[in-house]
Amino acid sequence: MALFDSAIALLQHILTFFYDMTASIGIPNYGIAIILVTLIIKLLLYPLTVKQVKGMKAMQDLQPKMKELQEKYKGNPEKLNKEMALLYKESGVNPLSGCLPLLVQMPILMGIFFAIRDYQYAQIPSFLWIANLSHPDPLYILPVLSAATTYIQQKQTSTDMNQQAKMMMTFMPLFIGYISITFPAGLVLYWVMSNAFQIVQQWWMYRGEAQK
Repeated sequence: MALFDSAIALLQHILTFFYDMTASIGIPNYGIAIILVTLIIKLLLYPLTVKQVKGMKAMQDLQPKMKELQEKYKGNPEKLNKEMALLYKESGVNPLSGCLPLLVQMPILMGIFFAIRDYQYAQIPSFLWIANLSHPDPLYILPVLSAATTYIQQKQTSTDMNQQAKMMMTFMPLFIGYISITFPAGLVLYWVMSNAFQIVQQWWMYRGEAQK
């Protein structure tokens, strides 16, 4: 717990640093500071993002072969497990490769949540149409953007989905948008910008495939 508190304090110091930077050039703004913090975090986590996205994409590319094996050995679970393990080995795919980087990033996301929520602002942190970033967005623009960017981010790496996956891709953005209504606008701004940066990163990773 002490380590987690230290991480939150560090993130708050970083936020203060970028706020002071905006103040030094005559445009003191916590919204800009949050965007800069988000950019730095996404750049630092880029290697993990690459592993996560490529792992998820590799698993999706194997879906047709996995379905064939499931159909062929549906009455023999033990044989199915062996064949699936062999498929992963021959394809060089780790079924956990898309999940582990995400698990590593979860503590950082939680840290950002508490860092922004409990941050002691030097002044009322207004940003564009939002009078106070420590309060929910009164116009619900950021919650809508949080849902939209979450959907786009998922859509980029989702191919050949089953019905359950399609339902999840619809439900998750709606859920994120719904809970964002009550969250501090500064936190939702972080989520929206984090999604936006990742969308750009994923586009950059797969730009070559799009040209084929």
